[in-house]
Amino acid sequence: MAEDHIKPNGPDLANGIALSDLPDGGNLVGHSDGERVLLVRRGTEVFAVGAKCTHYGGPLVDGLVVENTVRCPWHHACFDLRTGEALRAPAFNPLTCWSVELRDDRIFVREKQKRTTPKQRAGGSGQAPGKIVIVGGGAAGFAAAEKLRREHYQGSIVMLSNDDAPPVDRPNLSKDYLAGKAPEDWVPLRDESFYAKNDIDLRLNAEVASIDARSREVVLADGTRTPYDRLLLATGAEPVHLGIAGADQPHVHTLRSFADCKAIIEHASSARRAVVLGASFIGLEVASALRSRGIEIHVVAPDKRPMERILGSQMGDFIRALHEENGVVFHLEDTAISIDGKKLKLNSGNTLEADFVVAGIGVRPRIGLAEKAGLNIDRGVAVNAFLETSAPGIFAAGDIARWPDPHSGENIRVEHWVVAERQGQTAALNMLGHREKFLAVPFFWSQHYDVPINYVGHAERWDEIVVDGDIGAKDCLLRFKRAGRTVAVASIFRDIESLEAEAAMERQLSVERP
Repeated sequence: MAEDHIKPNGPDLANGIALSDLPDGGNLVGHSDGERVLLVRRGTEVFAVGAKCTHYGGPLVDGLVVENTVRCPWHHACFDLRTGEALRAPAFNPLTCWSVELRDDRIFVREKQKRTTPKQRAGGSGQAPGKIVIVGGGAAGFAAAEKLRREHYQGSIVMLSNDDAPPVDRPNLSKDYLAGKAPEDWVPLRDESFYAKNDIDLRLNAEVASIDARSREVVLADGTRTPYDRLLLATGAEPVHLGIAGADQPHVHTLRSFADCKAIIEHASSARRAVVLGASFIGLEVASALRSRGIEIHVVAPDKRPMERILGSQMGDFIRALHEENGVVFHLEDTAISIDGKKLKLNSGNTLEADFVVAGIGVRPRIGLAEKAGLNIDRGVAVNAFLETSAPGIFAAGDIARWPDPHSGENIRVEHWVVAERQGQTAALNMLGHREKFLAVPFFWSQHYDVPINYVGHAERWDEIVVDGDIGAKDCLLRFKRAGRTVAVASIFRDIESLEAEAAMERQLSVERP
């Protein structure tokens, strides 16, 4: 979430530019009344929108224009160039739009257009449900509630979250906020007034005990019964907890919630050394963030290389070297077997001292409610292409959902923030009867110091990895191939190529679909 303190640069678009300065398909950044404006030309049409993505402030001029949309280079949010509407998460806020005048072969940006609510989508089947209940206060749950109101749904929305904080931007918890580079007001996805203003009944610290699918009621731990016409299960995942002696001590942490993050920051404020257990995304993002605070970090993990299972051996070696350059000490092919105060005993026989410990050894989907309700389970909650479960009126989205991915041709479940948000949006449409298949290409990003890694697609296995560029120089794109077909792409500082890979996967699907 970068704030833009740079003075407006480029041409003053209120004074106009020559039409020839903006070729068909081209874009440029200028300014109008002190605000940065992105101009995009598509044939005879010229669009003028805000130049920064409303998610983290990514420069849209460096993004990709696909038909009448623009996609952010950082985290692949997508906006409608005509209306400014945020069409795809992780952005939810629209772009500002300006009127454009074409006169005497010149382009002039005129007044700022009045922001209007998106038009109601046509094509819903049947009567809209009167009561929608969302179980979960994470990415999928929030995105669904926000989408329902954006789609002019007028019925009741009850959002049951077992967290003590309103929905937060969870990626920030292991990245900028944990590193001390982001203020606390960046963390909530919306302030509390959003829920009241949009008539979303957000109930925090709400423990759901069971789902009565026959009577269509959600039963809370205190016995309260909340009826629904449509139900979205978005219960997410929970950290795998250490099963070793001493894991229950107060200086041993996991990271999932806002409260978890605050507890780690409190320990970090007076700590000299910490041990991170786990060398995957959460573990190493935590390591990076804590190094930014000047804390000595040791990483213990059973892997031979960090992230090799997801990104392959070459990227794994690069990530290890990157962290070691920043002072992290690795203890790989090893595990912790006990924690006694500040002493951590390892399986190798070594002992480490730490002021606190963060365990990032994985998460497991919270599928207990779904199992208890008798829903079909397949290493997650089984859903169809519309994110419907085996029970009428019950949908699932986010970390718990295993869906038929048309890009890989497999039933997959992934634990990615953007996927969860986009599934929440699709589930919202389908709860309203729109019958929209979930077709989004999976995407995630990870941040290590000043190095972002973007990943599109899904590859649980591959035959080969084709590297374009130089991984060590932090300028590369890796194509994960199976049977000659690219199933996923990982990149470092190849933003436009990452977007192009995503668009190519979408096009391939549209060609393959009958």
